[in-house]
Amino acid sequence: MGDHSKALEFYEKARQIYEKALPPNHPDLAYSYNNISAVYTKMGDYSKALELYEKSLKIREKALPPNHPDLAYSYNNI
Repeated sequence: MGDHSKALEFYEKARQIYEKALPPNHPDLAYSYNNISAVYTKMGDYSKALELYEKSLKIREKALPPNHPDLAYSYNNI
C-alpha cells in the first residue's frame, strides 16, 4: 500500500523476535532480512538493501546446502 515506514516497523519487530528465538544462522532470519531489504529497495535506498541482502545470503550459505534454491533467490536479489 506504499507505507514503507510501517512495513519496516513490522519487519523489524519480526526480525527482533526471530533473533531472540532462533539460532543466528536460522533460514527464517535470512527471510526476515530479505523482506526488510525489499522495502529498502522500494524506497530507493539501494546501499542499505544490498547490505541486508548480503547478510541474508551469508546466513543462507551457512544454513543451507550449496544447491538449495534459496541461494539462487539471494543471488538474484543482489
